[in-house]
Amino acid sequence: MLKIGGFTPLSTTDWPGQLAAVVFVQGCPWRCHYCHNVELQTREGGLPGGWLQVLGTLARRQGLLDGVVFSGGEPTLDPELPDAIQTVRSMGFKVGLHTAGVYPDRLEAILPYVDWIGFDIKANFTDYEAITDIPRSGLPAWRSLQAVLQAVKHQGLALEIRTTWHPQLHRDDALLALAQALIEMGIQRWVLQPFRDAHIQTAEHAELSASWAPPSAELLQRLRDTGLTLELR
Repeated sequence: MLKIGGFTPLSTTDWPGQLAAVVFVQGCPWRCHYCHNVELQTREGGLPGGWLQVLGTLARRQGLLDGVVFSGGEPTLDPELPDAIQTVRSMGFKVGLHTAGVYPDRLEAILPYVDWIGFDIKANFTDYEAITDIPRSGLPAWRSLQAVLQAVKHQGLALEIRTTWHPQLHRDDALLALAQALIEMGIQRWVLQPFRDAHIQTAEHAELSASWAPPSAELLQRLRDTGLTLELR
C-alpha cells in the first residue's frame, strides 16, 4: 500500500489550471539543502491508514476534482505508485506527478499513465551533488528528463520545468548556463521558484533563510534574453 506522508484534498496551485488533490508520498533518497518537506525524506512515519483514507476522500470528490497529483518526497521511490496511479485513473481522475527524476526506469514505466508532470531540475546536471548531497545524482535526472521529453513529443504529456533558486546554491553564470541548456533541449518555459522556509527548520535551512535574497532584475533580464519564457512563482 502506498505510504502517505500527507494529503491535501484541494489545491489550485500544485497542478496549474486544475483542481487537484495532492498525495504526498513518504520518502526521498536525496537530501537537497533547501528541501521544503524535510519530514518526508525518510520512509519512517507517515499517516496511519493514509492511502485508504485518501481513497475514501477521493471517492466523495469524484466529479468535483480534475485530478490527483502525486508529490513527495519523491513519489517514484514507492513501488506501489503504479498501482496507486491506476486506481485513481479508474476513479475518473487525471494524474499529475511531481518528480525530480531520481529513478529513470520507474518513471519511464508510468509515463503512459500520467497526464502532467512538474519536473524539478535542481541545477546543471554536472552540479547536482552540490544541491542533493548525493554523488552523480545528475545522471538519473538527465535520463529521466530525456524520457519525459520523448513522452511530451509522442504522447502529448503536459510538462512544467521548474528550479528552486537560492543565491548561495546557484551562481548567476551557472543559472544562465542552465537556461541555455534548457533552450537547446527544446524547452521554452521555465518556472523559477524561490527558496521557501521549511516546515522543520534545520540549522542549514536557518542559514539559508538568513542569506536569502531574490534574483536581481539584471539576472532575470539576462535569463529572459536567452529566449526562455520565464515565470517567477
